[in-house]
Order: sequence, then structure tokens, then C-alpha cells
Amino acid sequence: MSWGTELWDQFDNLEKHTQWGIDVLEKYIKFVKERTEIELSYAKQLRNLSKKYQPKKNSKEEEEYRYTSTKAFLATLNEMNDYAGQHEVISENMTSLITGELTRYVQELKQERKSHFHDGRKAQQHIETCWKQLEASKRRFERDCKEADRAQQYFEKMDADINVTKADVEKARQQAQLRHQMAEDSKAEYCSTLQKFNSEQHDHYYTHIPNIFQKIQEMEERRIVRIGESMKTFADVDRQVIPIIGKCLDEITKAAESIDHKNDSQMVIEAFKSGFEPPGDVDFEDFTQPMKRTVSESSLSNSRGDGKSEPKFGGKSKGKLWPFIKKNKLSLKLGAGPEDFSNLPPEQRRKKLQQKVDELNRDIQKEMDQRDALTKMKDVYIKNPQMGDPASVDHRLAELGQNIEKLRLEVQKFEGWLAEVEGRLPMRTEQARRQSGLYEAQNTSAVNSCAQDRESPDGSYTEEQSQETEMKVPATDFDDEFDDEEPLPTIGTCKALYTFEGQNEGTISVAEGEMLYVIEEDKGDGWTRIRRNEDEEGYVPTSYVEVYLDKNAKGAMTYI
Repeated sequence: MSWGTELWDQFDNLEKHTQWGIDVLEKYIKFVKERTEIELSYAKQLRNLSKKYQPKKNSKEEEEYRYTSTKAFLATLNEMNDYAGQHEVISENMTSLITGELTRYVQELKQERKSHFHDGRKAQQHIETCWKQLEASKRRFERDCKEADRAQQYFEKMDADINVTKADVEKARQQAQLRHQMAEDSKAEYCSTLQKFNSEQHDHYYTHIPNIFQKIQEMEERRIVRIGESMKTFADVDRQVIPIIGKCLDEITKAAESIDHKNDSQMVIEAFKSGFEPPGDVDFEDFTQPMKRTVSESSLSNSRGDGKSEPKFGGKSKGKLWPFIKKNKLSLKLGAGPEDFSNLPPEQRRKKLQQKVDELNRDIQKEMDQRDALTKMKDVYIKNPQMGDPASVDHRLAELGQNIEKLRLEVQKFEGWLAEVEGRLPMRTEQARRQSGLYEAQNTSAVNSCAQDRESPDGSYTEEQSQETEMKVPATDFDDEFDDEEPLPTIGTCKALYTFEGQNEGTISVAEGEMLYVIEEDKGDGWTRIRRNEDEEGYVPTSYVEVYLDKNAKGAMTYI
């Protein structure tokens, strides 16, 4: 099966068909391109959808995501974000593997097709030229034969006429012979031209055209194979992301299965439990004895087993159900209340106070870390005056000391309130107090004197802050690391990950990618001491360098 032999006379139709094939290929490219745009748009909409329903940071909505059901929903949102990423991968792969490749191939195909049909037209023009030459030779031979016949007839007529002179007869004879010779020459030329044309025509239809059409056929078949491969790639691109999409869906299923309704119910109890006892029976008031009318007591009055008398309040009986009146509900709103959270029910108040104590302890730790770093830097300045002035950090050290003392007093105050609330909860066991790295023991005298036990009839607690004793923390001893006046030996090397401008005394500037020597590793303060040469050394942030300590160095380790 060959186009050269079967379609030898269908040059124009082949030209139209191959152009149609290129149009189909370009149409498929356009189809894939629109598919990639749809995938990108879908991925963008999925990402926007996931972002829209993400909880806002530092908001009440974020607190609601501690329940297992809302955690599962958050996991679903995150997985949908990854799901969208896979559609972006589909779009990227289709663009690079299909549209990009096919676009280049179409340009090459057009050039190849143009070249083949140019050769075909050139062959057609050559055979047409040969045909015209044959026709011209044939007409010339025909014309010369007719002229020779007329000249022969004229000679015979002159020869038969007795009135014509012998000279005229001879002239007619010569003219007839000339015409006959011209006819013979034309005949020979015509035969030669005809033979040449037949040879050219045979080569044209059995050699040149079949070769050209065969190339066109191969070109068209390659186009068909290429579009088939592209369609297979189209499916493979989708198939490649199916496992990852399946994992996303599996994670969503796993998140759904992790929902624990019992746990969520318990969390609701912990979130809203007031710690109050339900109101008791209302005493009967005997109005038949006006003079002996008694005022009923609410079972919701202070009934702690600490030996204090239970306060009694006069008035109508509706005042005894104070936990449920509208005024009390308004007073329990978050963000409105005194510093000791006395406007909250006992259980909620305990949780708020514990959160406040933990927050203050974290602040104290941050301040102490800064003070330790500055103290260490001051020691460096003392041992190496050329690196900086020790007095330059005194003001900041004093400021940090004041901040630490203020925060400690705040911790004392809130832990006193916390101890009082925990003592009021009859059903709650004594919990271990949070031990901070800042100090080991609690000041019991401060706990006993920081709050007075008073309760108001609307469920709020008021505390009178006593004069708090000041806690002194022993000064931290720092190891003297600079007894040896000799230069410190190098313990490794480091590479600067970022550019650091050492503007403060004791620091050194480094450029990104620079290699330096390490002479002192990070002791927990976030600074590493390095050396560029014998005269240039100083501290840089540990996070700005990648350290490679020598294996033989003591306590060698690598920070990345």
C-alpha cells in the first residue's frame, strides 16, 4: 500500500488531506491547552475555598477547632489544598509534555510538508514543460510536412506546364526538395523529443512522484502516531496523580474516623462548667405569722467546708437563683471583667488563671534568656576590651532585671488567686503546681496573703491584693571561658547562609557563602563565636551559619 502508486494522480487531494491533518493536530493542542486552564482555575478555586473556611488566627473561631469534629474539618481543608495542588501538577505536566511538544512538532511538520509539496510541484512543472516541448515539435513537424506537400504539388504543376520556362521548373524542384528536407529534419526532431518525453514521463510517474508521495505518506503516518502518543500521555498525566489524590481522600476518611463524640462532649463540659452546685430546695415562708417571717436561705450561698459562716441575704426568693438570671449571663462574657477573672464561675476562672500563669512564666523565661545572653556578652567584653565596652549593656541588663521582678510578682499574684480557686472546688483534687525553670519553690506566705476569701451573691469573687513580698532569685553563675589569654583554638568551620551586618559591639559582619573558623559553639544563647583571621573575630547568630565542628573537638556537633 503506497500513495505513490495508488494515488499517483491525486496530488491536489493529498495536499488538502495533509493540511487537514495539521488542522486536527492544532485543534487537539487547543483542546489540551483549554484543559490545562480549567485545571488551574479549578485548583485556584479549591485553594480559595480551603482558605475561606480556615479559622482566623487569634480569634474565637480558632478556639472552636479544638473539638475532634472541627479538627477533622480542618484536616479536610488542608487535604483539599493538597488535592488542588495535584490539579496544578496535571496542568503543568500537560503543558510541558503535550502542548509544548506538539506546538514544536507542528512547526516542524509544516516545514516538512511545504518541502515535499514544493518538490511535487517542481516535478509537475518539469513534466509539463517536456509536454509543451513535445507539442511544439509535433506542430512544427506537421507544418513542415504540409509545406513539403504544397511545394511538391507546385513543382509537379510547373513541370507539366509547357509555357513555363525551364528555369522556373528547376526553381520549383529545388524548393520542393528543400521543403522535403525540412520535413525530414522536423520528423527527426519530433521523434527525438517524443522519445525524451516518454522517458521523462515514465520517470515522473514511476520514480519521482512515488518517492515524493511516499515521503508525504510517512510524514502523515508520523503525525497520526504522534497524536496517538499525546492522547496516551494525556491519560497518563491524570493517572500519575491518582495515587496522591487517593492518599488525600484516605486522609480525609481517616480524619472523619478520628471524630470522637464522647471526647467532644467532655470538652464542652470542660469549656462551660461553672463549678457551682445546683440550687437546693426553697424553704417554706409562713406568711400566717407576719412577725416570725423568716428569710429563706439559698443553697447556693457559700458552703465551703472551711469553717466560715454562710452569709444570708434578705429579699424576694427570686434572688436566690442568681446563677441563671440575665444579668449574670452578661457578666460572664469573655473580655469583660477584672484582672483576677472574679466575674467568671470557679471552674472557668481556674482555667483562665492557669493560662495566665503559664503565659507569665513563658515571658519570664524569654527575659531570662535575653539577660543570660547579654551577661555572657558582657563577660566577653570584660576579657576582650577590644571587642566592646562592658558598660554598654548595663542599662539593658538592669531593664531586664526589672522586667523579670515585675513578672515574678505578677506570677505570685495570679498563683495566689489560682490556689484560692482550687481550694474552693470541692470535687477537684489538688493539682501539681507548674514548676518553672525560673524558680523551684512557691512562696507560701504570698499565697496566703494575696487574696481574701469573699463571695458575692451573683457568683463573682472579689480579691483584695495584699502587699506582696519580693522574691529574690540567686544570680546565675556563668563559667569563665576566657581565663586563657592565648587565642582560642578553632574547633571547626562554618559557612554563612545569609549576610549579617555586625553593627553591635562584639559581633562580626559576614557575607553570604563566606567560609570562616569556629572558635566557640553555641552555648544555648543563639550566638556562635567565629574568626576570620588572627585579628578579626566575634559573634554571629547561630541561625545565620551552617557549622561543621571537627570530630575530635569536645562535644562536637553540626547545626543545620
